[in-house]
Amino acid sequence: MVNQSTSPGIVWWKWVGAILVLYSIIQGLLIQVPRLPILHETIRNLFFHVTMWFSMIAMMIASLVYGLIYLRTNDLLHDIRAKQYAYTGIFLGILGLATGSLWAKYTWGSWWVNDAKLNGASASLLVYLAYVILRGSMEDDHKRARVSAVYGIFSFTLMLVFLMILPRLTDSLHPGNGGNPGFGTYDLDSKMRTVFYPAVIGWILMAFWITDIRIRIEKLYIKSWES
Repeated sequence: MVNQSTSPGIVWWKWVGAILVLYSIIQGLLIQVPRLPILHETIRNLFFHVTMWFSMIAMMIASLVYGLIYLRTNDLLHDIRAKQYAYTGIFLGILGLATGSLWAKYTWGSWWVNDAKLNGASASLLVYLAYVILRGSMEDDHKRARVSAVYGIFSFTLMLVFLMILPRLTDSLHPGNGGNPGFGTYDLDSKMRTVFYPAVIGWILMAFWITDIRIRIEKLYIKSWES
């Protein structure tokens, strides 16, 4: 049984997210960017590719937190939230891989290269796709919620290892990894910062909005099924 009680939603942050995303798309395509060797105009993908990963990590953190809350409270509503945040994170991760592959084609000459961060990102997604399969393999609600919450801790830990630790210990083409300087060190100028940071905030807020809608839809479905 899922607790259906909810407080009235606050919508101001949704409007902020929508405005920031619209602003970042328009400005990201129009502003002057540094004329750098190899990157050239593809550096604009920074506003889209990198923000997908920031948003994905935010969703996975939320999924982890709600999974831990479920383990403490045994309230299935928190399991629903943990699941939906993870699903949104997986979707954003797929978008991150797609935009990264497009960027790699025009900078490194191939849709996919043997890079520690690329391989780590794909491995992280596979771990979370296993989370989806695991949930679908169990019928008992509380058993599924408990196992998923524990696996969520495992998944989040592996994601940190694959994305944050291993690329810094091995050779990598990505900025900020494998001894390479990060974007902010040499080419994220003041104009790009005025788009990049709003884009990160905007896409994270939009991801929370999307997940909020998915949670409400699932709760309505459960309510209709129980009645």
